[in-house]
Order: sequence, then structure tokens, then C-alpha cells
Amino acid sequence: MELALKIVLVIASLGLIAVVLLQPGKSSGLSGAISGGAEHLFGKQKARGLELFLSRLTIGLAVVFFAMSLIVAYFVKLG
Repeated sequence: MELALKIVLVIASLGLIAVVLLQPGKSSGLSGAISGGAEHLFGKQKARGLELFLSRLTIGLAVVFFAMSLIVAYFVKLG
């Protein structure tokens, strides 16, 4: 049981790393910091399509990662 949970934890962590690396950057240097702030403030940049999917997948994998970390820690302490 403990081995299976550790395998799921490793898969979740590798998936989380991959999804974070696939996401595009939010700004492009100093020009993005100056002009991008105003557009973000007024809501002109909304996540759509692949960006929305990647952000939701990141949240889901992060929740799975933290939950599996707590569960594996509990089983390691128990055994």
C-alpha cells in the first residue's frame, strides 16, 4: 500500500513540474511589467483555451500532490 502511494506521489510531482513548465510567462521583461500591469488591472487578459486548461490542471495536480504527501507521511509514521 505504501509503495503504491509513493508511486502516485512521484507521478503527481512529475506531472506538476511538467504542467508548470508548459505554462507561458506572464510578462516579457520590463515592457511587460509596465504595459501588462494596466491590462491585467482592467481585465483585458483573460485565460482562455490552453492557458485556462493548464492553470486548472496545475491547481488539481497541486491538490493531489499535497494530499498524497500528507497521506504518505501518515503511513510512513504509522509503519
